[in-house]
Amino acid sequence: MLRKNFTQKFGLDWKKVILQKSLSYSIVVLFVIILCNCSVQSLDVDNSNLNYIPPISDARDVFVISRATKICQLVGDWDRERQEPTLNQTGNRYNLDMIDLGVPFIHKGLTYILFGETWIGAYDAIAYTNDTTPEDGLQLDFIQNENGHFRPVSIPGVSLGAFEALLEGVSIGGRMYIYVSTDNYKYGIGPGYEYSRSVLAVSDDDGYTFTYLYDLSTFPNGHFINVSIVKVEVSSWEGFPDSTGVGLVLFGSGKPAQSNVFLAFQPAELIEDPSSIWYFAGLTDSGEPTWSSQEQEAKPLFLQPCVASISVTYNRFIRKWIMLYPCFFPDRPDYLRGINMRTADYPWGPWSPTTIIFHPWKDNALGNYMHVSWEYAVMDSVHDPGREYEWGIEYGSYQYGMFATGDTNTTTIYFNMSTWNPYTTVLMKTILQRR
Repeated sequence: MLRKNFTQKFGLDWKKVILQKSLSYSIVVLFVIILCNCSVQSLDVDNSNLNYIPPISDARDVFVISRATKICQLVGDWDRERQEPTLNQTGNRYNLDMIDLGVPFIHKGLTYILFGETWIGAYDAIAYTNDTTPEDGLQLDFIQNENGHFRPVSIPGVSLGAFEALLEGVSIGGRMYIYVSTDNYKYGIGPGYEYSRSVLAVSDDDGYTFTYLYDLSTFPNGHFINVSIVKVEVSSWEGFPDSTGVGLVLFGSGKPAQSNVFLAFQPAELIEDPSSIWYFAGLTDSGEPTWSSQEQEAKPLFLQPCVASISVTYNRFIRKWIMLYPCFFPDRPDYLRGINMRTADYPWGPWSPTTIIFHPWKDNALGNYMHVSWEYAVMDSVHDPGREYEWGIEYGSYQYGMFATGDTNTTTIYFNMSTWNPYTTVLMKTILQRR
């Protein structure tokens, strides 16, 4: 069933919205009203753990030397901005035209990418590639059914409908594990929009079928409803609960668009045992990380309760942990719109102040490959059919850590970003330099 557009879904009266392009703040106000359908006075943000104030690094030692730009449109058949066929022709090849997100991870020597959901039917899909040169785009294949159409992801007993997403994947011992947010009971972002829980599932046939394992985090107090995971050799990082073996570093957020970011650790070999997870419980006065077996004792890495999706990688070139996330900050609608970046020397921080690596107006996305509502101005025709009066919105920012390039003080990073209107995923890149 075709989803209703944003205006119908959230009951937005566009005539009450006053826009001035010369003031980018007003665009952010519109963005937040669309996403939240709430007044800022009534916003219930995540104010947990305020007894612990995480330190912020004084050094802003990673700089953007080339802001985020579009490489290509990954899905669909036609790039309306460039007026050319897409590389992957997913509509013609897999009956998969409009889909968002795109979380990459390595499994059995291939890069797998978790997409979802489709505009029609709200299905999730999994792609894979042996392409390792994103500079000229990525050639994708999708897991498919016998009829050649993409195969929707299914986990028996787990809802995967609208606004229920594939969050992350990891490969351990030849088995594919995916993390999924589920049980969304209302549409929208803000009060009333919840993933009730995140779950872990496993596949023994490379993503064709999955089996539920356990709930990772649950509403209302869960801090890992969204999750990003980095596999590490534990011996390379002093401070984790374990000192040897392979570990999973979990970065999480709770209530979408109203959460800080949290940290946890799990031995990779114990991934199927939820009791093996240790939660970051803050830094000591001397800067040493502490850990707890109880999720409710988890402490935030920094205070910015606007996070929904997150993506973290460790960049071996500039020797920094890099976190990307879009910021939806309803109580400060003029603040930090775009794809935010923070960096740190260690996963527990201290993390740097935020830097905006992508802004839809400043980086010439709106009016080019993100649609500007025709109620504001007729600036482009890249919108999906019948969505002339819906704005494009940036979200997701899922990094290809495996494809980063660079030298000892400079790196090029690649990530997937969704644009809402058109409803698609674009491959992006930006260049960073460490002082």
